[in-house]
Amino acid sequence: MAFQNALLPPTYDIRSTIATMPSFALAAAANPLVQRSAFRLATQQTSGALPRLFSTIATGGLQRGAARLHTTSGLHASAIPRSVSAQPSYWTPLGRAIGLSPYTGLLQYRNFSSNGGISRNMLANLEAAANRNPTSPTAQNAFYQVLLKANMPAIIVERYQSGRYARNQAVEEAYVKALSLLTANKTVDIGTHDGHSSGLSQGQLQAISQAVAANAHGGNIAVSARGSGAKDGPIHVVVDESIATTIFKWIRFFLVFGFVCYLSLIVVSMVVESFNTLKRTGTARADAEVKAEAQKARFSDVHGCDEAKEELQEIVEFLKNPDKFSTLGGKLPKGVLLVGPPGTGKTLLARAVAGEAGVPFFYMSGSEFDEIYVGVGAKRVRDLFAAARAKSPAIIFIDELDAIGGKRNTRDATYVKQTLNQLLTELDGFDQSSQVIILAATNFPKLLDKALTRPGRFDRHVSVDLPDVRGRLAILKHHAQKIKMSEGINLQELAQGTSGLSGAELENIVNSAAINASKNKSMFVTMRDLIWAKDKVIMGAEKKTMVISEKEKLMTAYHEAGHALAALYTTAQPMPLYKVTILPRGMSLGHTAFLPEMDKYSWSSSDYTARIDCSMGGKVAEEIVYGNDMVTSGVSADLNNATDLAFQMVASFGMGGRELAPMDFGSRYNQLSSATKELVEREVQKLLTVSYDRTRELLKLKRKELDLLAQALVDYETLDKEEVLKVIKGEKLTDRIKMPRSGQMTIPRPPNPLESLPPIAGGQQGEETDGSGGPPPPPPAPPASV
Repeated sequence: MAFQNALLPPTYDIRSTIATMPSFALAAAANPLVQRSAFRLATQQTSGALPRLFSTIATGGLQRGAARLHTTSGLHASAIPRSVSAQPSYWTPLGRAIGLSPYTGLLQYRNFSSNGGISRNMLANLEAAANRNPTSPTAQNAFYQVLLKANMPAIIVERYQSGRYARNQAVEEAYVKALSLLTANKTVDIGTHDGHSSGLSQGQLQAISQAVAANAHGGNIAVSARGSGAKDGPIHVVVDESIATTIFKWIRFFLVFGFVCYLSLIVVSMVVESFNTLKRTGTARADAEVKAEAQKARFSDVHGCDEAKEELQEIVEFLKNPDKFSTLGGKLPKGVLLVGPPGTGKTLLARAVAGEAGVPFFYMSGSEFDEIYVGVGAKRVRDLFAAARAKSPAIIFIDELDAIGGKRNTRDATYVKQTLNQLLTELDGFDQSSQVIILAATNFPKLLDKALTRPGRFDRHVSVDLPDVRGRLAILKHHAQKIKMSEGINLQELAQGTSGLSGAELENIVNSAAINASKNKSMFVTMRDLIWAKDKVIMGAEKKTMVISEKEKLMTAYHEAGHALAALYTTAQPMPLYKVTILPRGMSLGHTAFLPEMDKYSWSSSDYTARIDCSMGGKVAEEIVYGNDMVTSGVSADLNNATDLAFQMVASFGMGGRELAPMDFGSRYNQLSSATKELVEREVQKLLTVSYDRTRELLKLKRKELDLLAQALVDYETLDKEEVLKVIKGEKLTDRIKMPRSGQMTIPRPPNPLESLPPIAGGQQGEETDGSGGPPPPPPAPPASV
């Protein structure tokens, strides 16, 4: 059936309503005689088709052949007609069956039909008793139990939901059973009652449908006598989803929606990026204007490279007074190449030249020219030189020139050489009257193309080497002016002990010392802070939190003691010992540092032999103390260093035996014959074997000193050269505090010399004051373990 009115859905089936009606109601609805006679007054008083239909249904039980009038017991004031079918049943209000507002009123008078062997009189008596005692849960439960046996659960549900009668656990259990029975009965009724089960004809069903449609404001209902589920009478099922299912569906929706949005964002980003790539053609940065920089650096800020400053003074004079050099027909070089190791101040020199001359300074690194797009490097070279010519006199400085000026190869592609070719073209076409100077810096001059370093381009090479002791002292004094230093600091001693360090490393030492002093809440930077910073740069940072067992610590102490004794007592050439420590520093568990007091530029065969002996000292010491089977893997770095030195002596320095000619084998080692290689390797092994035997004999003679030094290293962890000499002589280090084997180190508080003085006026007895009324200052820190 289908509703044609907007108030009722077109899929509504009247048979679902008829199926919930009792049989006597259906019979009454089909009998027009009862409609006209019994309930005419109710029909006239009630407006609407649905109340008339309900009245007709209620009175229809008098008409059918199986219907009878039953009179209730004396407890009832009147009787309600009820049909008796083959299976006794109870009736449910029509409004509740079709989904209207639930029926809340109680039927005070009932007509019970016999069911399950329970008589009507028993049911009437129990109901009367339950009504007389509404506050007694026992009476209610007795009535409910009989109703359950009579298969009348609807009455139990109706009475329980009214809230007028007492309840207890037994009553609640009966109510639950009634609900379960009622639910089961409704399920069965819906599936079994249809147009045929009601026994109504097609005309009778049509009359009922018209009555229901009249209540629906004139809607027409088409009723089919066929069973539910047929083509003309489909069954519409609505699944009632639980809250958990609904939440799961929403979560799944948001997850899928978020994933789709994420994929869409990625796709859009890729599309936008591809459009931008095609649009800019890789030259967005190259199209930017090259800007000059104003430099504040001066030659007074550059130290440790006086010769280089003197050569660059000519560039400054040319930029300031070009007529001075052109009167005699001379001309300055177009390009100046600064060559030297990293950290020696090449970039600072170029900035100082621009600052002294007061001209614009154009800076660019070699790695900034080329990109992944072809032609960008050449375009940037052209733009750089064009901008410099526009603001001449000017200085162009190209740092890390080897990045673009490397040697060309015939196998290289054309686009690889475009940047270098453009640079060569700009240098050739550079007019001397433009007053533009090109400075460049590199750490590897051998890698540069010869066409770039020929005369007429970068034809002047200025070497910027590591500073000597005077240069290091000047650098330390320059950087010391920027920090607060205490009195009594000997920078000369620090300069002598930093041989081989560059200006950048010296600046790092001063800066690290200032940071360490600030961390220790000191007012000034002391010599102890500078020594701590120097050791950190030379030997590496300490690893104080590293957990090492006592056995490994003692083994490391013997290893480092072997290095130190081999350096002090080697028969070749004693090495300048600086410090010995068993604290893990850098990549090693211990460290033995050597530092010459003055700069050394040439090394003899005895010097290299002494270094090999020192490298063998650690392995030999472990063998003497623990045996050959207990030598640790810590000797690998020492053997590698010794082998490299021995190979250089034989292959590069001509310090091998007489079986080898005085020639360079190292640079052409791969081209040598097998026999010559074998001779070289034999000489290397001979040097190493002789050094090993010599060191073993030395440490056997110095076994006592070896034990003393190893024990002192375990007690103090770090010893300098003077302390090492005291220890091996058997003297005690009275000014040092032994490191605890376990737990934290306790520092004894020094005696206060003011305790014997009388108390200060205004202060209490035994209280130290500093004039500010605050607490006494903390005791001085102990000397550092250096």
